[in-house]
Amino acid sequence: MTPRKLPASPFVYPILYFAAVIVAGALLLSLDQSLTTGAIRPIDALFTATSATCVTGLIVVDTGSFFTPFGQAVILVLIQLGGLGIMTFTSLIFYLWRQRISLNDRVAVGQSLLHDPNFKLGHLLVRIVIFTLAAETAGATLIHLFDPHGFPTPVAFFHAISAFCNAGFSLFSDSLSRWRSHVGINLVFMALIVVGGLGFSILAEFEQWTAARLKRLVEHQHRRPPRLSWYAGVVMRTTVLLVALGAVALLIDEWVGGHRHASVGDRLLAALFQSVTCRTAGFNTVPIAQLTNVSLLVMIFLMFVGGAPGSCAGGIKVTTLRTLWAFIVTHFRGTEQVEIGRYAIDRETLNRALALVVFSSVIVSGAVLILNVSEGGQVPHPEARGLSLEIAFEAVSAFATVGLSTGLTPTLSDLGKGVIIALMFVGRLGPVLFLAVLQGFQRKRAYDKPEQSLMIG
Repeated sequence: MTPRKLPASPFVYPILYFAAVIVAGALLLSLDQSLTTGAIRPIDALFTATSATCVTGLIVVDTGSFFTPFGQAVILVLIQLGGLGIMTFTSLIFYLWRQRISLNDRVAVGQSLLHDPNFKLGHLLVRIVIFTLAAETAGATLIHLFDPHGFPTPVAFFHAISAFCNAGFSLFSDSLSRWRSHVGINLVFMALIVVGGLGFSILAEFEQWTAARLKRLVEHQHRRPPRLSWYAGVVMRTTVLLVALGAVALLIDEWVGGHRHASVGDRLLAALFQSVTCRTAGFNTVPIAQLTNVSLLVMIFLMFVGGAPGSCAGGIKVTTLRTLWAFIVTHFRGTEQVEIGRYAIDRETLNRALALVVFSSVIVSGAVLILNVSEGGQVPHPEARGLSLEIAFEAVSAFATVGLSTGLTPTLSDLGKGVIIALMFVGRLGPVLFLAVLQGFQRKRAYDKPEQSLMIG
């Protein structure tokens, strides 16, 4: 009797769809219609398509001058598809077409977008698309109004979509450096980045919370308004704390050893903007290559953490960092449970967070090692001084799908570009997703081995 074939894990679908979109994007970017002059090397087309689909923002050619409006439109579509997630669009099409979605699609989208898979997928997907388009349109409108000459309508929409999707692609060779002192432009970009990096479940909950508050005010209700969930509180508090601490660290360091010629307001605005953009947005208002080593290390940490689960952001996510910190505090206190606020973290979540941090660290460390070999393996240390930090910065930026660069990316060898492509792909889908795929092919043992203690430290 032929053994029954098990259905493919739903976690495989995002990997296949992202890979297909990247290949299609690379082919479109290789067309003559996409290029201003000459041709693009296949590795560079693949790199650009991966960076756009994985909403990273690292580039090997200048987006504004190398690609035609058609090529830029292709990049913009890839950013939008990558930001919302290929599975979101696919499931939405099935929902509108048949008003029915398979269980596999439901599980895959639920795991990628929400912390709670018990939801009405059809209504959620429609709300996600509507909210995304509305936020991007509002952002583009404000950007255009603040500077109509610098941001014509098409350019404003390109940057608004890139900011909301945390992509970091810019049509300007110096990113947003020329608007470093423009408070309005900075605030709009920061708002788009933060909203896009909070996660769709947080946005949906915040919308309901705001509506309930407004209804209470209009109808003069005296009952207590609903509170945000524990999960939303953890995400938002951790996000605010990271942005604030990152801005203070960057401000102090650059004040001491950086851009002393800038005014106090410019320094504060630049520090806040770079702290926000390290949430995997990739825009910059100051030259990254001119920052101090301490600033680069602070930014590496912020990039590695990233944004919230189910958002356009990458990284290990703020909830992972909060869980890890709670785990450390628990050991200092000597308590049994890992507590965050009024709840304790279950063991499965704790194990997943620890596995994610270890797995991500191993991936980045391995990539840094390979890049050191491919980019400076034959160069003596005195001649390659500083290269290791630049490589580490580039690797974390790629893995966390940030897109900030010290200028190393365009000079990478083909092997180096291949490593960065792999980092962007794994980082966008998340190491946990790949681990889930591997676990789908594993068999659980029906027995446990006897346990024994082992001296540690």
